[in-house]
Amino acid sequence: MNVLANDGISKEGVDRLNSAGFKTIVESIDQSEIIDFINNNNIEVLLVRSATKVRKDLIDSCENLKIIGRGGVGMDNIDVSYAKKKGIHVINTPAASSISVAELVFSHLFSCVRSLHISNREMPLDGDKDFKKLKKNYSGGSELKGKTLGVVGFGRIGQEVAKIGLGIGMNIIFYDLHNKEANIKIDFFDGSSKEFVLRSSLFEELLNKSDFISLHVPAQKDHIIGEKEFSKMKDGSGIINAARGGVIDEESLIKHIENKKIAFAALDTFENEPTPSIKILMNQNISLTPHIGAATNEAQKRIGIELADQIINIYKL
Repeated sequence: MNVLANDGISKEGVDRLNSAGFKTIVESIDQSEIIDFINNNNIEVLLVRSATKVRKDLIDSCENLKIIGRGGVGMDNIDVSYAKKKGIHVINTPAASSISVAELVFSHLFSCVRSLHISNREMPLDGDKDFKKLKKNYSGGSELKGKTLGVVGFGRIGQEVAKIGLGIGMNIIFYDLHNKEANIKIDFFDGSSKEFVLRSSLFEELLNKSDFISLHVPAQKDHIIGEKEFSKMKDGSGIINAARGGVIDEESLIKHIENKKIAFAALDTFENEPTPSIKILMNQNISLTPHIGAATNEAQKRIGIELADQIINIYKL
């Protein structure tokens, strides 16, 4: 059984698959050549992340495919329903990267409330001659403790975000179409734990009350946050998108940053990914990362193992 991990897979995942009798090919085949590669190498399992697209043409052309796996949560780069209709198993790893994405959200949040993303640009340029001026410029930061964080989308990642927020003393409110109540359990280093029961807010209430908003929803046909939603947010609030590009109307975001309605934004995903708008990239009030939410060593190890275990179990059926 041949496996193509076209966007990579951890060594732990490869070792587990190979030990179970699979031949695992870790090679990046160009999208235009992948159909021929799959057919010429009798690939039965195709593993991807976000780079490789698995659309109807590929599914129809590769009759030997038995499993399509996505190393991550969202599967908007795969025609899932069509693949399932053709009898192909479609799997993903919804739990493996939750902690990594949640920690990235707070990396951005901690940075933005103290303007670290801006001072890190200016210190190398002017720190030796304008130290006192820069110190004055960046002395008006905020603490996160006691602030309200609104989480839109309260699945695994949203709940991990909530855990960190609760742990540092934030008030957490959330909005989710499906989860109306959630038990959040925080485990501490000494084996003790603390549980919180959170109940969903109305979306408009979340917009009105949140000091900061973090988005954790799947890819959407329309913006979740646009002109109407920005107008209802608190003056001077911040917004973080580590979910999917297109969730935020970026033109509207720029407008409301410029008129100071929104103090800052943090983006890990973009509308025009992988070629984000130059207006977004050049705005100093936006903290930027290149879609690295799940890109930690720990998450990739878990993703590889989780994919391997699912594949092995499917072949046992």
